Amino acid sequence: MSLLFVEQVLNGLQLGVMLFLLAAGLTLIFGIMGIINLAHGSLYMVGAYAGSITASSTGSFLLAIPAGLAAAAVTGLAVEYLVIRKLYDRDHLDQVLATYGLVLLFNESVSLIFGRQPLFVGVPAALSGSVEILPGMTFSVYRLTIIVAGLVIAVGLYALIQRTRLGMLIRAGATNRDMVRALGVDIKLLYTLVFGLGALLAGFAGVMAGPLLSVQVGMGEQILIMTFVVVVVGGVGSIRGALFGAIVVGLVDTLLRAFLPQLVRGMLADPSEADQLSAGLASMGVYVLMAIVLLWRPQGLFPARG
Repeated sequence: MSLLFVEQVLNGLQLGVMLFLLAAGLTLIFGIMGIINLAHGSLYMVGAYAGSITASSTGSFLLAIPAGLAAAAVTGLAVEYLVIRKLYDRDHLDQVLATYGLVLLFNESVSLIFGRQPLFVGVPAALSGSVEILPGMTFSVYRLTIIVAGLVIAVGLYALIQRTRLGMLIRAGATNRDMVRALGVDIKLLYTLVFGLGALLAGFAGVMAGPLLSVQVGMGEQILIMTFVVVVVGGVGSIRGALFGAIVVGLVDTLLRAFLPQLVRGMLADPSEADQLSAGLASMGVYVLMAIVLLWRPQGLFPARG
């Protein structure tokens, strides 16, 4: 049981890191630009498709990473220039409607170009196999790579936001964008850089998710809801909050899905009824967590500081 618990904790960390890559961009975009971007998951899908197609056609996962990053970044910059820029001074309902329209546009475009059949990409040969974590327990090298890469990116983002002039402007923009504009900072360029950074992170998450999940139309919406939960739990506009919120959400979701069925089966005599109940309760777990955090700390666990 202890080895199984450790394995599920690692799985939760891997899910948390993937959520962080998405939540970091989303929390910055909302915290600084005030934009509710429902199309953020579509950038994740674009990165996944670009990476998967490149990996399949070239046989090189190393080429798939820059291809996915480039596709997501270019798409994100185009979206910011053509659509998002016109929504800065509009209310959140307009933003939701416009970005939801983008979701439909992206899904139908990808469906027309690539079809609705899922794409499957194998784990790169250099990262295939397992490594022994503890005596008697092995874990996927690829999943460990995702965990390490995500933590490295988290450290880099924290240093960027806290230790550089650009980070100072980003934090100032999150606190008082009008004052930043009055001081002569090109706020449109700052917004474009933030949106491009968020698109890059979403694209990287998509590329790394390709070998683990089926790459298909609508995959962005499946993870976007949980990403919003991470942003709420961690605190809007906070990279530290996005990291800790993502890890907490990833662990809660994974551990509940792994161990709750056994607990419920011990309480109910009918196995099928127990499985249905445990599946529903496990799915609700992260939302119950979000509700508890909102009641306890409405601004999130680690709200952004000016």
